[in-house]
Amino acid sequence: MIDREAVRSNAKYLRQVRPIDPDEIAEYVDGRPHPAAVHRVLREEAYDLGLFEREDGVFVPANEDPVPPADWTPTHLPDSYVDGVEDLLVARYGANWHRGDTGDRLREVIRRLKADYYEQNPVEYDEEVALGYAIYHLPDYYAAVGYPLDDLVERSLLPRRLRVLDVGAGVGGPALGLLEYLPDDAVVDYHAVEPSAAADVLDSLLADTRRNVRTTVHRERIEEFDFDDAPYDLILAASVLSELDDPVSVVERGLDTLADDGTLLAISPADLETSTGLRRVERAVADDGDVTVYAPTLRLWPGTTPSDRGWSFDERPRIEAPRPQRRLDDAGADPGTFRNETVKFSYTLLRRDGRRRVDARADPSRHAKMADMERHVTERIDLLAVKLSRDLADGGNSLFKIGDGSERLEHYAVSTRESALNRALRTAEYGTVLQFENVLALWNDDEGAYNLVVDGEAVVDRVA
Repeated sequence: MIDREAVRSNAKYLRQVRPIDPDEIAEYVDGRPHPAAVHRVLREEAYDLGLFEREDGVFVPANEDPVPPADWTPTHLPDSYVDGVEDLLVARYGANWHRGDTGDRLREVIRRLKADYYEQNPVEYDEEVALGYAIYHLPDYYAAVGYPLDDLVERSLLPRRLRVLDVGAGVGGPALGLLEYLPDDAVVDYHAVEPSAAADVLDSLLADTRRNVRTTVHRERIEEFDFDDAPYDLILAASVLSELDDPVSVVERGLDTLADDGTLLAISPADLETSTGLRRVERAVADDGDVTVYAPTLRLWPGTTPSDRGWSFDERPRIEAPRPQRRLDDAGADPGTFRNETVKFSYTLLRRDGRRRVDARADPSRHAKMADMERHVTERIDLLAVKLSRDLADGGNSLFKIGDGSERLEHYAVSTRESALNRALRTAEYGTVLQFENVLALWNDDEGAYNLVVDGEAVVDRVA
């Protein structure tokens, strides 16, 4: 039995002096263990020791700089993950897994998954359901996770050396996206909590992660997980809150175990029920003064809480259907039904240190408050708001959901005449804080919402 503590002690000393070679460490440990055994211990302890393993097997101090901008615009799922999913399918069903009875069963599994999500039914994951989930959802979940991370990276708030907790990790789409997003010199201690058969798929796909990623899959319910490895720099809760009996309690427990500068990222599908469910959880945990919404639904009026239905989602470039999706779809009778190339999602980033993506605050001497919009109907007003959608119009004038954190009903900015002075409404990214000047406030009785008309007399600017 190797003296693990002796290896750790020598590594702690040598990291201040020179690169750590397992051959050298072996000479200082009682019993002169084989260097391969020392190397294994160093790899297992690298995160805790703050070490990064180079390709030559030598360990050096980990880079403590934050994660740099990643230019995250994936167009396809990496081949290694596509091959991994197909290997699992072939191992279970054979080379023609997409045809005959097995293909029919997998297509029916995906139909049920889609229906259950839409109807908010609980999903039971056996091995077949997990494989159907991997075929249909791995690519879009992989792609979606990187875009909210951009919000953190732009303010240098995602560390290169980080401990991650993935709540309800499923088959691993968000995990794989995160690991691809991080730079090659990141050092990661990744923990997944996944009690279902999806953990088998996850384990398989994580098997070939790079050497400086330590992965642990906890096959238990999150309600029974004891968070022993806290604090966490990043907690992921992706497409899982709608499946929990008490999502607020789970999120609160997660927030309690964040590092002082850590972030909890919750993501949901963009459909009405799961998206508004995410906002209900966000509001339950973030509007008591202890937790801050970092992005995107900023509270621009201190001490206020939104109470509209909160349906807000982003949409990003499509990700092409990988080979398993195409094969299953092509072998069925309903072309296109089993291709899932849309990347559309809702998300919230929560922190406990008071940091926000944009430090803008509304000024009561200048800005109208959405909570008081009734008194401004038919008036031209100025206001501060976050852009909370892409263009929602189906033809006609462009329409964008906006919010300031005080709204009781939906507010939409309607572009009736674009000019150089208000073009920012259309071109600004989702989550951008905008300054509106001289917009016309109207009540839309058909939609039960307020419209802020951006015409030739209105000005819209981005707030840095």
